[in-house]
Amino acid sequence: MSIGGATYDLFVRLPHEKIHSDEKSPFFTLPLGEKVRVQSVIETCGGGAGNTSVGLSRLGCDASICSVVGADQWGEALQKNFQKEGVDCKSLTVIEDEMTSFSIILSGSSGERVILYDPGTNEHMHDALFDKASAAEVDWIVLNHIHEQACVIEDDLIEILVKKGTRLTWNPGGCQIDAGVASENNGLLLKSTTLLVLNKEEAKRFTGEQSIDAAMKILLKSGAKHVCITDGSRGTAASDGQKLYRCPVDPSAKVIDTTGAGDAFTTGVTWALLQGKTLPEALIAGTINSGNVVGAIGAEAGLLTDTEIVKRMQSTSLSVSTL
Repeated sequence: MSIGGATYDLFVRLPHEKIHSDEKSPFFTLPLGEKVRVQSVIETCGGGAGNTSVGLSRLGCDASICSVVGADQWGEALQKNFQKEGVDCKSLTVIEDEMTSFSIILSGSSGERVILYDPGTNEHMHDALFDKASAAEVDWIVLNHIHEQACVIEDDLIEILVKKGTRLTWNPGGCQIDAGVASENNGLLLKSTTLLVLNKEEAKRFTGEQSIDAAMKILLKSGAKHVCITDGSRGTAASDGQKLYRCPVDPSAKVIDTTGAGDAFTTGVTWALLQGKTLPEALIAGTINSGNVVGAIGAEAGLLTDTEIVKRMQSTSLSVSTL
């Protein structure tokens, strides 16, 4: 079961001349009053729970989603997409007279992006709408970024994880990261976490440490069994508490759009651990899945099937090193 947001995304591809750089980072320039002709407009489905549930379903898992959408055209489009992808929607709540989470993504030719979003119904994921009974029946829960108001479901999740021994993949959201590893609920979640996935900046904020190595030690000491810390083009550092691994990015990946790359990585690693594969093998699976997603527009277009990812894993030149 994937828990978190489901979002309808509208990608707007901007011409390359609108991308500029300064000493820190690239940015788009859109002067007020100017009429800009875009290269293309693409409608896609996204959101953390949407992406991971679709990704796991494509990889052959019996996947379900626990999220909230509105009774509008975007919510209907998301539901049709889940149905097409074979995702169980019995834990998906539809709210009348509310707008489904919606994003306008300004996208550049080399993967640059700016996301304009309205959280919409994602703000309404709370204990009254959380399908605790269904969550207690699954083998593995994927907890994606959740809105601050949704943190009230943590008590129910902790109860399920402790009593049932359900495995957990956790990608903490902003409110959880800001609370830090020392907060009571975060501490309890970490003790029940099979796979923790954070990017470098999130890991440093979550632990209060200034390096990936120091953050890794804190997260493992807090109880997470497998920790992956992604670092953009520098790849991923990961550990199972016994060894520290480094996996580079897929050198064959062509970057068109980076939206959903993290969710694809999380999905691939989770699938591999479900299959009983080692952490190094799981890192390769996640990296291949992520590398395929960045080669297409949108968070779900490039997600691989189980047959495709197995074939890619057999032929890839990717190699995980031990540090």
